[in-house]
Amino acid sequence: MLIKECKGYELEKAKSNTSEDFFNRSELTFVEDGVEKTLHVLYVRYFEEIFPEFTPFNQDPVFAQDGYEVNFKDIVALVCLLKNPGLRGRKRIYINSKHEFAAYFQDVNFVKLPEIFAALHQKNEYELRSPLEFILQPQ
Repeated sequence: MLIKECKGYELEKAKSNTSEDFFNRSELTFVEDGVEKTLHVLYVRYFEEIFPEFTPFNQDPVFAQDGYEVNFKDIVALVCLLKNPGLRGRKRIYINSKHEFAAYFQDVNFVKLPEIFAALHQKNEYELRSPLEFILQPQ
């Protein structure tokens, strides 16, 4: 699988009576078997405030490297796909449960994530051989 882009952003109200401003979206664009796909993960913005509870990161940006910054919302869809490779066939997922959201981040090898973003920044792509490379294995 070839990862092409990881990005996230805050939704804004389209109309005054909508609730978009309570949500964030994280997107992961990748190529698999010659087909470009994008996984959209919509989640409650409150999870941005509590991510130190289930990640080793204490603040946004979660890491900075070579003059660019990576925010928490940029890694969410990537982490979801790494943790559950079956999501490759999905276009969208919606997460509104703190327990479900935190479960995606359990046992992720966060130390290796900058490797993906460095390649995206330098070469505009990252070849993902196996999602298991990013999951901590029991000793």
